[in-house]
This record gives sequence, C-alpha cells and structure tokens, in this order.
Amino acid sequence: MYALWTRRWLPATLRLRNLSSSIPPAGLTPTEQLIHTKLTERFSPSQLEIQDVSGGCGTFFAITIASEVFKGIPMVKQHKLVTQTIKEEIEGIHGLQIKTIH
Repeated sequence: MYALWTRRWLPATLRLRNLSSSIPPAGLTPTEQLIHTKLTERFSPSQLEIQDVSGGCGTFFAITIASEVFKGIPMVKQHKLVTQTIKEEIEGIHGLQIKTIH
C-alpha cells in the first residue's frame, strides 16, 4: 500500500498550489488556469488551492476555496455555486472534490 501511495499520490500532492492571486501562476495546466480564472472572478477568494489528484492526467481535481461570498450559505449551496461556476470544465473531468471555507 505504501508503494502504491508513493507512486500514485505523491506526485499529485506535489502539485498542490495556493492560488490566491487574481493572476494564474505560471506552470498551470490549461484546465487549472480556467478553473483558477473563473473561481477568482466569481468569488474573489482569500485562498484558492487546486490539486490534480489524478496522478497528473487531469481527470480528478480537489479544490479548496475560501471566500466571504460563502458566509451564511449552507455548504451544499456553496458547493453548488462552485460547480455552476466551473460547469464547462467539469464536463471534461471524472471527479471533483470541493472544500469551501468562509
């Protein structure tokens, strides 16, 4: 199990990025750039982390986003707002994990 964990998940973990700037950082994949841009424009996040947890093939992403927009909104509604914002990008991936913080 440890070897599988190391080979499969460690490289994706290294791709974790804190993306709180309004300008996408260099080195992002096109999908990460689109997600970053759309979420930044919609939510003005104080924290935005996008992680490709598919081992680098871009089929599963984990997103952590902190924004004042989420304050007072139930978690299910927060997640729905995020998925509606990146609806087009979601169509091209197999999985998405969202963590919202207000």
